[in-house]
Amino acid sequence: MEYSHRYPAYPTQQVAAGLDSHIDIHRQAYNYTLYEYENVDVDDIGSAYKHHYRLTDWKDEFPVFAEVNSKALQRTVTRFYQNLSGLSEQKQSGRTVGKLKWKSPKEFQSMTYSQSGFELKNTSGRRATLWLSKIGDIPIRYHREIPDEADIKEVTVKKESTSDWFVSFGLETDEANLPEKPPVDSLDASNSVGVDLGIQNYIHTSDGKIVDWLDLEDEYDRLRHEQRKLSQKEKGANSYEKQLREVATVKRHIRRKVLDYQHKITTWLVREYDAVFVEDLDVKGMLEQSQNARNKQDAAWRQFITLLEYKADLYGCHVVQVEAPGTTKECAKCDVETAKPIWVREHSCPSCGFEWDRDANAVVRLRLTGSKIACDFATALNVLQRGFSELGLGWPEDTPLETALPTDTHSVSAKRVVETGSPTLNEAPPAAE
Repeated sequence: MEYSHRYPAYPTQQVAAGLDSHIDIHRQAYNYTLYEYENVDVDDIGSAYKHHYRLTDWKDEFPVFAEVNSKALQRTVTRFYQNLSGLSEQKQSGRTVGKLKWKSPKEFQSMTYSQSGFELKNTSGRRATLWLSKIGDIPIRYHREIPDEADIKEVTVKKESTSDWFVSFGLETDEANLPEKPPVDSLDASNSVGVDLGIQNYIHTSDGKIVDWLDLEDEYDRLRHEQRKLSQKEKGANSYEKQLREVATVKRHIRRKVLDYQHKITTWLVREYDAVFVEDLDVKGMLEQSQNARNKQDAAWRQFITLLEYKADLYGCHVVQVEAPGTTKECAKCDVETAKPIWVREHSCPSCGFEWDRDANAVVRLRLTGSKIACDFATALNVLQRGFSELGLGWPEDTPLETALPTDTHSVSAKRVVETGSPTLNEAPPAAE
């Protein structure tokens, strides 16, 4: 299993100047790789492995490339081919893509040491030292220990737009050293949970727990203030560059606050439960919609799911992504679909009469659907029944109420759903979810 740990770094002024110089040399190497890829016979290159053999000639022709670590230089060439492969994958998936371009100094602010040329030392306290070949020692804040069973495969040094430095360690842990996950067919129904990524709340779990949204209003007030000050500066002036760093600092604070919040929630989930069922969301499509675009971006749902998945391996938990379409519409008790616009926040089934919070209904459906994916139907049904029991709700009667639809009907129009506070029918409703 591969993952990473990130730490703040505090290089001296002299070492920071050396890091800036090395990163710029790696930027030139990246750009020269692009040049050769476009202008040299493809049979001589065509892959990172073949291109590595050209580095000796580079150093003879351009001595500046000999000033940096050879393994780090190879990693920069590999970085180009990884970007090329990513571009190719997007094109194959039907997206309209361009081609790789030369990197400017602002676009290339990191370098990676792979396999050798680095050493982590003095790790006994909250501070540690990272030694890099041809650069020297860099103090870092060692706020969490690297596990004994993890091997450091690579080290990336990055300069943020705020001029702060960070170090990321690429770690690899053998699968045999990870906690063993409970067998799928023996999952305890009472120790599995569905997680709905909501609008009114950050997450809503199938056992009734709600996590509120992170309050970022003060941070956004400050961001707007700093952006207004930036708009009053003359572009290119020293004061403009200084204020640009202030804006970047506020943005970074928001990102780090969201990430810290997600780390705490995901760690709690994988420690608390044996199985977590979560929506597989089309985040890109959701951000393209107009409603609550900023809130959806702040939620960073894709990042949340990524954290949940990698931590599940570290803590021995199953994480199953469930296709989101249908979970909001389907009744948790009788499976009948009821179309609901996004402004309808309560579920009211016209078939069995079941009324519940919209997100609570959806998250129980997630738990059932995820259990069907992970195990047999009998276990899934047990999961659903236990979920209703935990929430103090009764299981639906076999005989539906008088409002039941014909048996061949699986969907109900939103006009049939009467909710407190909903717009009147003669008003133009918002777009459906």
